[in-house]
Amino acid sequence: AAIGARTIESQTHREMASGLSMPVGLKNGTDGNVKVALDAMQASRTSHNFLGINEMGEISIFKTKGNAYGHVILRGGSGHTNFEREVIESVEDKLKASGLPPRIVIDCSHGNSRKDHKLQGSVFANVVQQIVDGNRSIVGMMLESNLKEGNQKIPSDLSQLKYGVSVTDKCIGWEETEHLILLTYDKLLNCQKNLNRVLVSS
Repeated sequence: AAIGARTIESQTHREMASGLSMPVGLKNGTDGNVKVALDAMQASRTSHNFLGINEMGEISIFKTKGNAYGHVILRGGSGHTNFEREVIESVEDKLKASGLPPRIVIDCSHGNSRKDHKLQGSVFANVVQQIVDGNRSIVGMMLESNLKEGNQKIPSDLSQLKYGVSVTDKCIGWEETEHLILLTYDKLLNCQKNLNRVLVSS
């Protein structure tokens, strides 16, 4: 699950995240502000009480335990990116200073691709190389991907919809997605083999 850039400051969403039995990603704001994601991560780790509807359709008070598995999602901001090595190191420092685990996911789309879906691949490759070079706070990446590249508007005649083409943001197609996944597998596999050799020799 993930809370998007436009709702990251919503207290309702933070409370909901605190009660989910799954990891929850918390995106930086649309302006690139990372502090709101850290605040949301901190809030979702604590217990909350809020009104809701139970299985019987009755108004109830719910108490959450807090969610220890939140992570920051860096998605860039208005006019700038935040997937670069020095930016990630800065976010790591801020997480540690706040007593939060350094777990970061990189959104290769949105601000980080400057809203150009064709740039997602280069962002993805850059982040993979950071992992190969030893970064251990990056725990995942996000791509906007579909079966076919691009996007389409929803026509009034739904029979004209093209199969496998996004109806929202532009996406990369499956061929490029497969290429990026296999490339990542090869790089991380070689990285692990080299690490094993170092451990054995030492």
